[in-house]
Amino acid sequence: MKPVNVICIKWGTKFSPDYVNNLYHMVRRNLTLPFRFICLTEVSDGFNPAIEVLPLPVFKEPPSEYLKKCLCWRKLALFGEKYHDISGKVLLLDLDVVIIDNIDCFFTYSDKLCMAENWSQPNRMIGQGSVIYFEMGKYSQLLKQWEEDPASVYENYETEQVFLPQALGKENSEWYPVEWVRSFKAHCMPGGILNSFVTPKKSKIPKGAKIIAFHGDPNPPQAIAGVWGSPVPWYKKWYKTVKPTKWIAEYWCE
Repeated sequence: MKPVNVICIKWGTKFSPDYVNNLYHMVRRNLTLPFRFICLTEVSDGFNPAIEVLPLPVFKEPPSEYLKKCLCWRKLALFGEKYHDISGKVLLLDLDVVIIDNIDCFFTYSDKLCMAENWSQPNRMIGQGSVIYFEMGKYSQLLKQWEEDPASVYENYETEQVFLPQALGKENSEWYPVEWVRSFKAHCMPGGILNSFVTPKKSKIPKGAKIIAFHGDPNPPQAIAGVWGSPVPWYKKWYKTVKPTKWIAEYWCE
């Protein structure tokens, strides 16, 4: 069987090598299909030697007024006809996800581009970009559309999470089952003022969840330590806080 591809992208200094190494080990524990684990990066110091490293795609960042809305437009660079020797099925994962169960099904669910539907904006054809499945080269029109008129893409689609499903339409894209990808903040934390007093419990992980997305703050090591991350205004501290959540370290590890 031809190996499937699990790809992550690391650029800049926001994420340490631990994120890449831990993601690799989570994939290895939870994927039974033969696979290549590939990190696209400009610096691979500290990586596990089993991780394949390829250079970051050449990508012109959008103007600042659009970049501040979305830092992930670079993902579009993978939607050309090819990238190096990568072929076949691709699962593009953000570095701050935590895998808690088998992910074989993410490769077999559909032959269309697949994402989780955005939890905060349902029924608007907006995805959640932590987990994206596609076949390399199948949707090269996406990159072509951006190359021909990037300003129009930025103006009409606020983020890549909006652009991918809306540009392809329902005939070429599909949502993963809602249970598979859950949000730590939205689905695992108690919510509201309870965040100040109640530790997120492992027993409260939503049934059927396979991947927990840590979008924004806190990230996995911050949640483990009980630290929010970014500075929080005093009037938001009652809910933008997290108690030390040690069970995450059972999954987010080598």
